[in-house]
Amino acid sequence: MKKKYDAIIIGAGQAAPSLAVHFANLGQSIALVEANRLGGTCVNLGCTPTKTLRKSARVAHLVRHSKEFGITTDGFNVDFAAAMARMHERVNSSRQGLENWINSFNTIDVIHGWAQFEGRQGNDFIIKAGDNTLMTSRVYLNTGTRPFVPPITGMADTPYLDNEGLLSLTECPRHLIIIGGSYIGLEMGQIFCRLGAAVTIIEPGSRVASREDEDISAAVQDVLAAEGITILTGSDITRVHSEQNDVAVTLNSGQQVVGSHLLVATGRIANTDQLNLASIGLACDERGFIPTDSQLKTLVDGVWALGDVNRRGAFTHTSYHDHEIVIAHENSKSQPLHQWGGADRRPPSYAMFTDPPLGRVGISLQEAKALVSRGRSIGVATRQMKDISRAKEESETAGLIRLIVDADTEQILGSSMLGIGCDEVIAVISNFMATGASYRVMQQALPVHPTVAELLPTILSSLTPLDS
Repeated sequence: MKKKYDAIIIGAGQAAPSLAVHFANLGQSIALVEANRLGGTCVNLGCTPTKTLRKSARVAHLVRHSKEFGITTDGFNVDFAAAMARMHERVNSSRQGLENWINSFNTIDVIHGWAQFEGRQGNDFIIKAGDNTLMTSRVYLNTGTRPFVPPITGMADTPYLDNEGLLSLTECPRHLIIIGGSYIGLEMGQIFCRLGAAVTIIEPGSRVASREDEDISAAVQDVLAAEGITILTGSDITRVHSEQNDVAVTLNSGQQVVGSHLLVATGRIANTDQLNLASIGLACDERGFIPTDSQLKTLVDGVWALGDVNRRGAFTHTSYHDHEIVIAHENSKSQPLHQWGGADRRPPSYAMFTDPPLGRVGISLQEAKALVSRGRSIGVATRQMKDISRAKEESETAGLIRLIVDADTEQILGSSMLGIGCDEVIAVISNFMATGASYRVMQQALPVHPTVAELLPTILSSLTPLDS
């Protein structure tokens, strides 16, 4: 088939479907090209399956600790296969709903296959996808990322899992070794520990969750260690190899860790290597990520990069927000409001879905100290979760809440919070930051008791000047 479209979207991650529907509602013809499954990482391999599985793991954890709450059980069993089946059902249902939605628009052609640029013809880009030749003057890339596998000696000859392989297991690992102590490694380590696996996390750096402040990182490690997870930091991996039916990981200290399964969770690389971007003069960085301006335009006119591939936040919510930025600037006669003005305006915001979860928005304490060293006046307030009534009532007192404020403008610059409900509570701060209002406005709010979020105005009343 050879066909010209008003726009072509390559990759069906979290930005693509809504963008395609927006254009379709304008009466435009759209080709949505996807090499694998609609929904991208989030629906198929990320948020949907892992948070579904996290719930099973949390229920198992609560049953194990039921006596603390006055509930006695006569023993219980984790049916790993049933938990995985529940997860797969949720994924399939979510993807099917997305497919039904997209297919309800007769101006959207869903084309399955790897897309590849084949240069230009006038103002149009020529794109091959399987047996199809597609043409358009507007291309939106939403191709996402895949796991990065580090060049460790023996890795190529040793069976290992990435996030997709891990979620395909039908039996619980006897001992899961995880290389990488960042968000994916920590989340999956806790989930599989609660489902019955022994877990060892190996982080070559000095601490896990190294993007976070040191006290947050230490609190996360304490939580996981208390559940029986072994965490090894500060040692490089010199070799991995198979040892009978097991996998062995050797550290530069000489220590060897032997387990039944190996998960590699050491970051991501962009899915751009097969796009033949050079044929249209578009270059990537060393890991395949595509630079853009604030409106997600690449250096080639007529090509946008949205989602993980633009390295502006590898999260479902940032990918979806990217499509909103594109729409806001489409034929716009006035500057869009607030964060829709461009990706440079939005503060980083995310959660790590360990239990308890971590919520982050804006700058960290370490970044705040750097601002102080450059002459900024910064106020900081911290409250331990063990001092919050709701956390004590729930017997979930690990963690803390930290708020960071510009003392001159009175705007909230950031927050880090680890504790019960903090994946939800962080949205209170990120939404408030989008208004640009003084933190004193939040101090006047009437919160609901007893909640974790009710302490935010109180915490703000204890701001103290930060020293560098």
